[in-house]
Amino acid sequence: MSERIATVSRDTQETRIRVSVNLDGSGKLNCETGVPFLDHMLDQVARHGLIDLDIHAEGDLHIDDHHTVEDLGITLGQAFDQAIGNKRGIYRYGHAYVPLDEALSRVVVDFSGRPGLFMDVAFTRAVIGRLDTQLFQEFFQGFVNHARVTLHIDNLKGENAHHQAETIFKAFGRALRMAVAPDPRMVGQMPSTKGSL
Repeated sequence: MSERIATVSRDTQETRIRVSVNLDGSGKLNCETGVPFLDHMLDQVARHGLIDLDIHAEGDLHIDDHHTVEDLGITLGQAFDQAIGNKRGIYRYGHAYVPLDEALSRVVVDFSGRPGLFMDVAFTRAVIGRLDTQLFQEFFQGFVNHARVTLHIDNLKGENAHHQAETIFKAFGRALRMAVAPDPRMVGQMPSTKGSL
């Protein structure tokens, strides 16, 4: 496989975002979004996904975090879509269960070419730090629409909202890591009976 890296910029009247990804990295993160808890969650994705991420965002945070969080999901999805290439030789599917104390989450991803988000999470608090927990759905919706993946996110247990979010993002990183990994038994082959994804 050739290098699976991509850099995408998104400039709007609300945000200016630049995202670089290396799908075959070592889990390094360089991140400045202006949304501290989101930075913490993106660190989980990088570290547990063994994906190098370089993310810089400037947004209208004086209004709220909505546009920055949503547009980060969009831009990260675009970068993944570019970096993954034609998808030949990858596992395509990935899944992970991740616990953190009382919390347990399951994330399943399919690089299907068909965007779909199915998220069943009842956060026990409306805000973590200063981040509105409703914005996690906006982040993942932006990601799936532009990475063109099907993504199932289920928080199975949890009383602490921070733990709920952290298990989700750790599981997301690990599911991505599994899905994009080269499958030694599928070298050069498309992981679909259709012949395309």
